[in-house]
Amino acid sequence: MNREFLMQLLNTVSVSGNEEANQLNALEFARPFAHEQYVDAVGNAISVVNPDAACRVLLCGHMDEIGFRVTHIDDKGFIHVQKAGGVRPKLYVGAPMQIIHEVYEDGRAVFRKVDGVGAVDDELLKKEEMKDSDLLIDIGATSREEAAALVGVGDSVCADTQVRELLNDRFCGRALDDKTGAFIILEAARLAAERGATCGIHANTVVGEETTGRGAYFAAANVKPSCAVIVDVTWASDAPGGDPGTSGEVKLGGGPVLCKSGMTNKAMNRLFEQIAAEKGIPLQYEVAGEKTHTDGDTALKTGSGVPVALVSVPLRYMHSSVEVGSWQDIEHCVALIAEFLCRIDETFDYRPIHR
Repeated sequence: MNREFLMQLLNTVSVSGNEEANQLNALEFARPFAHEQYVDAVGNAISVVNPDAACRVLLCGHMDEIGFRVTHIDDKGFIHVQKAGGVRPKLYVGAPMQIIHEVYEDGRAVFRKVDGVGAVDDELLKKEEMKDSDLLIDIGATSREEAAALVGVGDSVCADTQVRELLNDRFCGRALDDKTGAFIILEAARLAAERGATCGIHANTVVGEETTGRGAYFAAANVKPSCAVIVDVTWASDAPGGDPGTSGEVKLGGGPVLCKSGMTNKAMNRLFEQIAAEKGIPLQYEVAGEKTHTDGDTALKTGSGVPVALVSVPLRYMHSSVEVGSWQDIEHCVALIAEFLCRIDETFDYRPIHR
């Protein structure tokens, strides 16, 4: 498993709406094994193995991360922002920040990093509810003109944190949600291709999951898949404040998490369970009573309907800049999905009951 590639994804900023830099990384990684590659109108990067196969499996792991986008530069040179996704603005006060300024040179996008900090305001910290518009980014500028030479409206803003290796083969950083999922689908597609999988594998590093859901809709509508496997993250109940009674007992290092829900396909889940039992892959469960709050909700209702399975990576401290995950969980997810791709074909029966 190529850990260096996941580190590259984690260290490349791809705030929702500005995913292009990381999509280029995804396409470069998949180029050696993909038979076709394309980028659609909303920015999905899709790498395809066996494009003519009758059975088409859409793999979705979203590349966008939560963060902010620049809305305004004031007269003092402070940067004002609007949230992109489910951020908690108070977590960014006093934190190192980065702004990614996009410019075009010779018809190509160039991404330039500008360093800053979340401005500290004692009165602001006393507020019960802090809004995204309350947060100011200080890049050291003394005027609007000085800041505007480096930063523009719409630029991405996020915490400037580095990936850290922790005990027990665990690690932490920004945007494990869901660059771990994007990584898993690409690694699983690569591994399945090497093993001679015959199904059509449409590995999509999805845009816009944290904000609009546009990426999964475009991909499912265009690919018209036989089924979709969504890879995202889920709350580890063994974190401080975790409650197994809410949706299930999920432990970091306990293996992939299979979702049981009215939104997910029981036949696909049974195949995943069979594979896990045969291969000795630990499996955990979560329950979603209504929506799964992932790209699966979008793919399911696309076209004439798409059977969906949701495989998730356990995560602590989701939607923060210190999300904690397990390398072992990621390895097991790759192994589980790669084997699924090697077994499924056009004869698979998705129906939950038979007469």
